[in-house]
Amino acid sequence: MEESTKRRRLLAQRSPRTRSVLLATGVLVVAITPFAAARTGEVLREGLRNGTATRETQIISNIASTTATTGGYSTRQSNRSSSGGGAVYGCRSKAGGSAATPKPQNPCIRANNLSTGLAFEFHAANGDIGGLFSVGSGGDSKKPFTTNATGIATGLNADRVDGLDAAQVIAAARAKTGLDADTVDGKDSTDLLARFAQVTAAGVAGQTRGVPTGGVSDDAGAGDYSVVFSGNLGACALSATVTGTAPGIVTVTPTVAADNATTTVDVRTFDGAGGAPADRPFHLTANC
Repeated sequence: MEESTKRRRLLAQRSPRTRSVLLATGVLVVAITPFAAARTGEVLREGLRNGTATRETQIISNIASTTATTGGYSTRQSNRSSSGGGAVYGCRSKAGGSAATPKPQNPCIRANNLSTGLAFEFHAANGDIGGLFSVGSGGDSKKPFTTNATGIATGLNADRVDGLDAAQVIAAARAKTGLDADTVDGKDSTDLLARFAQVTAAGVAGQTRGVPTGGVSDDAGAGDYSVVFSGNLGACALSATVTGTAPGIVTVTPTVAADNATTTVDVRTFDGAGGAPADRPFHLTANC
């Protein structure tokens, strides 16, 4: 109480001008302080958790690209530790488009290039792995990403999975099922493709698949041919068509070898008018 009385006496003893200056200064401090806090917010505190913001913090710049080691970006975050990362961005955005969340939801990170350049770039300077996409617990129901771009991604090796090409993937799958690495249900890799033979009226083979060398022959008699396919075609559907403009008839009869190594198809061609045996060109296909 005594101290307060002394301050009042000291103020009363000062000149009217001095008292006016002090009062004006006090008014300015009281009036300006709320506006200053509203413009700048709280000071960023290093090494501590800062307060929860309720508005966007915008950093707007106008900085051109540069060939120097630094510069050209609005902000830069770097960690010189050999084990720590550069930045972590966490959010709690839910999946959008449902009845519970009808509004589109923002992703945790969005890089939006408003011009024609790249929207993002990831560069692993010395590592062997570029990065990782981890989606929940994983599995077939999870997708690493989606895209509306249907063009070919430059640099991706579409013929290799886990370091294996398509043929090696098939062989590995066969091995895991306990089958011979080159057979499925007694059929080798050639059996998995449709077999066919183009044959002239003279019994000369044209384009073929699954037919060994010398597998086409013109047997004795008109319209009598033999076509040998590798493998067992007992469970396959055979079809033959007479080629050319003249009408004709063709029949096929398969015979599987005792060792299941080959199947010989007896092909008979006939004249379309009277049904008499006649040499005619034909195409033969086995669908298994």
